[in-house]
Amino acid sequence: MSEQEKLIYDWNEVERPAARPRVTLDDETLRDGLQSPSVHDPAIGDKIEILHLMDAIGVDTADLGLPGAGPRAIADVTRLAEEIRDSKLKIEANCAGRTVIADMQPIADIVQKTGVPIMASCFLGSSEIRRVTENWDMERMLKHTTDAIDFAVGEGLEVMYVTEDTARAHPETIDALYTAAIEHGAKRLCICDTVGHSTPHGVHQLITHMRNLVKKTGVEGVKLDWHGHNDRGLGLINAMAAIEAGVDQVHGCALGIGERCGNTSMDQLLVNMKLMGLLEGRDLSKLPEYVAKVSEACHVPVPINYPVMGKDAFETATGVHAAAVIKALRRGDTWLANRVYSGVPADEFGLEQKITIGPMSGRSNVTFWLEKREIEASDDLVDRIFNAAKQSKRIFTEAEIHALVAGETVTT
Repeated sequence: MSEQEKLIYDWNEVERPAARPRVTLDDETLRDGLQSPSVHDPAIGDKIEILHLMDAIGVDTADLGLPGAGPRAIADVTRLAEEIRDSKLKIEANCAGRTVIADMQPIADIVQKTGVPIMASCFLGSSEIRRVTENWDMERMLKHTTDAIDFAVGEGLEVMYVTEDTARAHPETIDALYTAAIEHGAKRLCICDTVGHSTPHGVHQLITHMRNLVKKTGVEGVKLDWHGHNDRGLGLINAMAAIEAGVDQVHGCALGIGERCGNTSMDQLLVNMKLMGLLEGRDLSKLPEYVAKVSEACHVPVPINYPVMGKDAFETATGVHAAAVIKALRRGDTWLANRVYSGVPADEFGLEQKITIGPMSGRSNVTFWLEKREIEASDDLVDRIFNAAKQSKRIFTEAEIHALVAGETVTT
């Protein structure tokens, strides 16, 4: 045990299960994420930048869109596939489509045109509530499933078979649909919590059922995906539960964008997987840029208290907290500074601790702020800023502190 490890007793590691094989990540930002009623569909230039950032942070596969939606979708997916090819990106591609040949055909056409392999993610509603609403019978559902997969496989596509609302579907329905999909050549099975219904216990039960189902078929090499939504605020913890339960891949979107309350947050998923040792050697220094680009391109503001990427995540004006961070920084110990009052080490994600000044600050905040900007921290200047801060109702902006340094009066 290193000296640093001795400083933190990690209850998260007590009797933790043995490490699993590497779990891969599928980024749904450019497809499922754009189904949010509040986001803007980015221009193709922005989509290309986002794709490059996905590649930079080590995302394994990306859903490039649903080309069956029409000409614009086909054009964007084609351009993104070309970018993967021409820029020699490591990220792999998949595309969504309904279990109809009309949606599989454009995917096959784009593969033929670009030469880029694209997995066809064909989806079909599976829960009884959806079946009743749509007036579907099992015979029709099975025919849609097998016809679409047969066509895709015949066109040389690998297939991910996706059942919408798996988390509320009856076991016999799940068994029939997924068994047919496996028998007709699907290489991946995606389990969906489409309306954010699941709890972690339900995730474990569902994935255990699916693992047993795959085993019963006797077909080797079939992989399981988890795709979750956040309607109950459980998107992230459900994805972590899915990893613990043994899925091969989890899906997410930057900033958790998506329909209603959104999808699992890809950036939060990456942070937690990194801290749990599930992303050994992964460089996430571009993660802030990835989040910022999606925020800008999709017109989605980052909440100030958003984990890791929010403005307040690593900023403190509280005297006691700031004093501890400052003591560590003065010792030149950035490892300690990034952990003494933070459960997430900022430097592992391209960020840093920030000391600000406000009504809860101590004199050490003021002194440190001045010294960091190479301003002499005289007693008179420290007192002037400190006394003004105590009269303030909020944290000072950078400009306001410079005004106080210049002897001006600041009203908050």
